[in-house]
Amino acid sequence: MKSTHSLAALSLAAVLLGTGMRAIAGDGHDHGDAAPAATGTALPRFAAVSETFELVGVLDGKQLTLYLDRFADNAPVRGAQIELDMAGAKFKAEASKGQQGEDTYQVTLKEAPKPGVLPITATVTAGTEVDLLAGELDLHEEAHTQEPVHARSWKELAGWAAGGLVALAVLVFGGRRLMSTRQVRAGGAA
Repeated sequence: MKSTHSLAALSLAAVLLGTGMRAIAGDGHDHGDAAPAATGTALPRFAAVSETFELVGVLDGKQLTLYLDRFADNAPVRGAQIELDMAGAKFKAEASKGQQGEDTYQVTLKEAPKPGVLPITATVTAGTEVDLLAGELDLHEEAHTQEPVHARSWKELAGWAAGGLVALAVLVFGGRRLMSTRQVRAGGAA
């Protein structure tokens, strides 16, 4: 009889806990059923490093933005001349200002490169320093771009947590009942 009341009280507590979680958040404070999706895509990039320079290129369609820094202190290199050889095609980079105001270099390709690995060789001339840098641009086909990622909402996690608490409580009360039954048997034998 005593365990039946305990089990009923525990079930009531679990139901109140589940509805109480919604009351805590209130209307308009849940974030919906779907997790926010990433709005941007990671643009393909390459890096080419030597003892003197570090060159990073970011491809956006036919536009290739180059960032040139000194390897030793990561200071931007201004006024350099950069000549690229991308898979046999030669390009000369133009100096420009980037989005954050830093000095960048731009190359406009004739057409967007096709998927695959493109070898890139850059000849950098900055003042009296001339260096040859090599890297690879690895382009992949856009696969699984429309496939949504399942994200668990707080409601789903709260449901699992409440279910886990109920299961734990049932085990505890069941164990107590088993222990009290064993004590009654042991007491009756003595």
